[in-house]
Amino acid sequence: MHLTIQTPDDMTELGAALARQLRAGDLVALNGVLGAGKTTLTRGLGAALGVRGAVTSPTFVLARTHPREDGGAPLVHVDAYRLGSAAELDDLDIDFEASIVVVEWAAGMLDGVTDHWLEVSIVRPTGGSTTGLHAADDDAVEPREVTITGHGERWRRLKLA
Repeated sequence: MHLTIQTPDDMTELGAALARQLRAGDLVALNGVLGAGKTTLTRGLGAALGVRGAVTSPTFVLARTHPREDGGAPLVHVDAYRLGSAAELDDLDIDFEASIVVVEWAAGMLDGVTDHWLEVSIVRPTGGSTTGLHAADDDAVEPREVTITGHGERWRRLKLA
């Protein structure tokens, strides 16, 4: 599935649309350069899941767990930028089966972790601003190209409503 995302609000809505498909045991792998919109998408996902507290980038803590208001599967938000391998991701001791896990900078980090996941690749324009999706000035907002690929039987017929 390929989408063009025009604004930060659209990226947030994409996260909400993905959230409606997710359940405990699901993994979403986000890839894209700095400022592509990975955390913006995750904020939308968290809001739609009804997590407590603000969803912020877990850059300095590596992983942050967000409990849900309804007691459902928590959202675990991982920043794998400083991790070197899937083994280091495994060392974080995340309960993948009982959680909805979103991994930013996921390329090369999922070997052996699961046999089904959603891969979301976000591309900003060449030479685009690293803050374009977060800019207050509408002239600075740049569209993003998003490709969503389902891996495994679970995601064979992904449809976003």
